Amino acid sequence: MDRITARVEALLAKMTLEEKAAQMVQVPYAIVGREEALRWARLGAGSFLHVLGDDAREVQRIAMQESRLGIPVLFGIDAIHGHGLNAHATIFPTQLAAACSWEPEVLRAMGEDTAREVATDGLHWTFSPVLCLGRDTRWGRVNETFGEDPYLAGELGAAIIRGYQGDDLADGEHILACAKHYIGYGEAVGARDACDTEMTYRKLREVFLPPFKKAVEAGVASVMTAYGSIDGTPFTADPVSLRDILRGELGFDGFVVTDWDNVNALVTRQHVAETVEEASVMAARAGNDMIMTTTQFYDAVVRAVRAGALQERVLDDAVRRILSIKCRMNLFERPEKTGRAGCLGCRAHLAHAREAAQKSIVLLRNEGMLPLRAGMKKVAVIGPNADDIRAQYGDWTYFSHPTPNPGHAPVRPYVTVKEGVEAACAARGIACAYHRGCSVPDGEYEDIEGAVAAAKGADAIVLVVGDVVDQVGEEKDRADLALSGKQEALFDALRALGIPLVTVLVASKPLALGRVALAADAFLCAFNGGMFGGEAVAQALFGEINPSGRLPISFPRHSGQVPVYYNQLPGWHAKPGRGYCDLPRTPLFAFGEGMGYSAFAYDGLTMDEKTLTASVRVRNTGAQAGTETVQVYFRDVVSSVLTPDKRLIAFRKVTLEPGECRTVTFAFDAADFSLVNRREQRVTEPGEFELMAGHSSRDEDLLCASFRL
Repeated sequence: MDRITARVEALLAKMTLEEKAAQMVQVPYAIVGREEALRWARLGAGSFLHVLGDDAREVQRIAMQESRLGIPVLFGIDAIHGHGLNAHATIFPTQLAAACSWEPEVLRAMGEDTAREVATDGLHWTFSPVLCLGRDTRWGRVNETFGEDPYLAGELGAAIIRGYQGDDLADGEHILACAKHYIGYGEAVGARDACDTEMTYRKLREVFLPPFKKAVEAGVASVMTAYGSIDGTPFTADPVSLRDILRGELGFDGFVVTDWDNVNALVTRQHVAETVEEASVMAARAGNDMIMTTTQFYDAVVRAVRAGALQERVLDDAVRRILSIKCRMNLFERPEKTGRAGCLGCRAHLAHAREAAQKSIVLLRNEGMLPLRAGMKKVAVIGPNADDIRAQYGDWTYFSHPTPNPGHAPVRPYVTVKEGVEAACAARGIACAYHRGCSVPDGEYEDIEGAVAAAKGADAIVLVVGDVVDQVGEEKDRADLALSGKQEALFDALRALGIPLVTVLVASKPLALGRVALAADAFLCAFNGGMFGGEAVAQALFGEINPSGRLPISFPRHSGQVPVYYNQLPGWHAKPGRGYCDLPRTPLFAFGEGMGYSAFAYDGLTMDEKTLTASVRVRNTGAQAGTETVQVYFRDVVSSVLTPDKRLIAFRKVTLEPGECRTVTFAFDAADFSLVNRREQRVTEPGEFELMAGHSSRDEDLLCASFRL
C-alpha cells in the first residue's frame, strides 16, 4: 500500500456517514451566501465553486480548523479560456478560436498560464476542457468546444489538460482539469441545450468517446457528467457509461462530478425520479463522486443509507477517490494553492495570449484585397463588433459569470479591432474613420447612413460583424444562424460604395453569412480572440502576420443546412453532386479550410501497406514564407457498419520559405483505421482503404492513395 492509499484509508476509517456524505457535496458559494457556506465548511463539505480570493481563504480556514477532521476544501472555478472570472487575469481566445491554430502547444501554454493564475487566486480546479463536439452550430455552447472533429478535439484537449495539471499536482502552480461533458452533450436534439441525445452506445464509442480517451491517457483528474441522456437514461444516472465504459474500459482513476444541479434535474426536468432521495441514490450508484450544487444530496443519502436503500460502500468508493486527489495535490499540508506572485495578467502570459490570438486568425476569402497596401489615405472601420470587447471575449468572463454583469467596466489591457486598426493606420500615416453602423440585437441602435458617410472616401472598409454575449452560452441556443439586427443591410449599403471591403467575423460560432462573406473582397474569421483578438485582426489585415489558422468547424450556408460537419455518414438520397433541392450539400466554408498570403501545392502522396507509413510533398508556391497545416484523412471503403466518407487521422504544421519543398511523413498502425462494430467492439476490418492528404477536408483539396489491410 502506497503512502497516499494508506493515508486515505486511515482517514476514511475515522469518518462518520455524515462526513462521507458532506465530502461528496460541492457547495455553490454565490448561491448559498457566506454564512451558509461557512456552515457547510464546518460540516466537512468536500468542495465549493465560484468563490475567489479572501472568501475562499476564509472557507478553507474554517474547514481546516473547525470541521472535526480538518479535511481541506477543493475549490473549483470556470476558468474556461483563462481565469476570466477574475477581471485582472489573462483572457485567452475561446476554445473554438484557439482550436483554429491546430497547434497543441498553443493550448498547452494556455492551460499552464491559466493554472498559474487560478492557483495564485488560491484555487485548485478548473471545469475545463470541454470535449463535446460542435456538430450542430445552433447550440449555444459551440464556442466552448474545439470544433466538430473527435481527433482534433482529443489532441487539443490532451494538450490543455497537460498544461493545467503539469507533471506534479502538488507543485503549487498546477490545478485539476475536468474533461466535460461526459458525454455527447453537444448532440442534443435540435441543439436544444441539455435535451435528449439521439445516441447509441456504439455511436458513443465511435464518435464521442475518443476525445475522452485521450483525456484519460493525458491523466485528467476529473470528469463532469452531461445533462443529456442515452436511450432514455440520463447520463447522470447511467452506470454503463460512467462505470463500465469510463472506468472499466478507459481506466479512468480520478473522480466524477455532476454538472450544475444534475441530481435535482432527475426530478424536476427529466422526471425519472420522484424525490431528491431517489435521484441521489441513482446518481451515487451510477458512479458520480461529487454532486455539484444539489446540497439536498447530503441529507438524502444519509437517510438512504440508514434505510438500507443505498450501501455505505458506494459512498466509501466516492470519498476514497476525492481524498486521493486531495492527497495528490498535497492539500493537507498546503491547502491553498499559491501560484506565482504577480502572475495575474503578467507579461509572459499576455505574450502567450497575443500569440494564441495571432494563430487563431483564419483567412477564408481574398480577392487580392489583402494585405492592405501601402500608400492608402484612409481606412474605415465599421460595424457593431469593431469596438465591443464583450463580444470579442465571448462567454465565461467577468462580464457574464458567475452573475451576469455586462455593465462591469472593461479592464485593460485589451485591443479591439477598431483600436488595432487605428494603431496600424497611425504607424503608417493613414487616416482611420470609425462608425458602429448598427447594433447586433435588432432595434437597439441603427445609423447606417452615418456609417456610409464615415466610409466615403476610404481606400478600404473593414466591416466587423458577428454576435454578442446575449446570444451565447447556456440556454441561448439559436434557431436562426443568420446575422441578427441590421448587419446585412449595413453590409449592402457599404458594398454599394464600390470600395474594397473585408468582412471580419467576431462571433462565438460559424454563422450563416451568405453574401456578407462571399460578396466581400475578403473574409476573415476571428471568432472570440480574447484580449488581443483585435490586434491580431489588424496584424493580419496589414500583413504583419501571415494568417495560418484553419477552421476546426464548418460554416453552414443556411440554418436549414445544419448540421453540416464534414464527417457525416453516406447514404443521402440526393442526385450525384447535389444536396438539397435549393442548396448545395457542401458547406459555405469547410472543416480544415483557411488560407494565407502564401500558397501551397501537394504531390507525391504514397502509402506503404507494410509499414503503414505515408508521405506527401508540400511546396510553397507563394512569394513569402508561410505555414501550412498538412491534413490526413482516411476512408474505409467497405465496412460492416456505416462509416464517414472521410475522417481526420493526423495533421502536421510546416513552415516553408518561398519555393521550398518538403516531404512530410506520417506513421500509423492498424488501430488508427479502426471502427466500432455492431457488437460495440473497436476493430480494424480487413479490406480496402483510401488515404487522403492535403489542404482541407474538401475533396478538391485532397490527394488520394488506396491501400489494403
